[in-house]
Amino acid sequence: MTAAYLREEHHMFRYAFRKFLEKEAYPYFSQWEKQGIIPRAFWTKMGENGFLCPWVDETYGGLNADFAYSVVINEELEKVGSSMVGIGLHNDIAVPYIAAYGTEEQKQKWLPKCVSGEIITAIAMTEPGAGSDLAGISTTAIRDGNFYIVNGQKTFITNGIHADVVIVVCKTNPNAKPAHQGISLLVIERDTPGFTRGRKLEKVGLHAQDTAELFFTDAKVPAENLLGEEGKGFYYLMEKLQQERLVVAIAAQTAAEVMFDLTKRYVKQRTAFGQRISEFQTVQFRLAEMATEIALGRTFLDDVIEQHILGRDVVTKVSMAKWWITEMAKRVAAESMQLHGGYGYMEEYEIARRYRDIPVSAIYAGTNEIMKMIIAKNLDLV
Repeated sequence: MTAAYLREEHHMFRYAFRKFLEKEAYPYFSQWEKQGIIPRAFWTKMGENGFLCPWVDETYGGLNADFAYSVVINEELEKVGSSMVGIGLHNDIAVPYIAAYGTEEQKQKWLPKCVSGEIITAIAMTEPGAGSDLAGISTTAIRDGNFYIVNGQKTFITNGIHADVVIVVCKTNPNAKPAHQGISLLVIERDTPGFTRGRKLEKVGLHAQDTAELFFTDAKVPAENLLGEEGKGFYYLMEKLQQERLVVAIAAQTAAEVMFDLTKRYVKQRTAFGQRISEFQTVQFRLAEMATEIALGRTFLDDVIEQHILGRDVVTKVSMAKWWITEMAKRVAAESMQLHGGYGYMEEYEIARRYRDIPVSAIYAGTNEIMKMIIAKNLDLV
């Protein structure tokens, strides 16, 4: 059944985007995995064809498209491979901060190039000593005349190598009480003096996605690069994390659907003891259970997406979707590998890659433990 928020134009867009990916992504994805990065040329082609930030206002080169287009893009990218996550982060997580909180000058400066692919973005929250506890960050940005002097380190930064513009979560008032009131967002550009990148991190999965450490040593950032108001950064993050977690849920749901299809095809082809594996009742039951969980996830997710498009507060439901769907996808990955037998452990089979790619979805954008804390808090249990 097609989701209610998808109309004919969305289906046409999906068809066009899928054809684009069949030509420009699928044939090269294994190579990108080996290289450990997606070429900038692919980003440029995405921009040239209108697949980067289509929701951006036409004033800045976008299509003023609704979030359903973003859903289509994220689903189709995930079908190629989970390592495409950096594009979704650029489109629907990082750039929305500039559109929502930037000045007109900032929007004119950055948004058109974000749409064209000339600028790749990242958002830097996590530090070696602070992950889900954003109030515990130690990176500082101290005002000095017309500049901020930034010192600190960020890690696990998606698009960290490619990024031309990084939205850095920092403390402009390290002495603020409570601590979160001292947090601000500062846009730091590629060639900023004192800004350097560490190594491209080697991960269990997401091999084609460039994840890096970022270092700031007396980095001199123009004061006009402050995003929004000083001291409001934590509140901006809370407003935008809803969509970030929804994007993660969309990818995890799509991954589960892909893994199920791979497994269903495999068990119908593979034979054992003189019959197809799919004819064994135990295999049928396991696939029936997987199909049921996937259908439940899709139904709930589509409802949350529709509510989000309508502009409703879905923080609790997004948190539910993020934790449950990512955990469901992990279960599907484990079952799928088991049903592939020894071949499931071979890198030449897609399920092996899917198995190692999916676990991180339960960690980034706020761990699933944090999701449960949010849900519990909003249940008004106290």
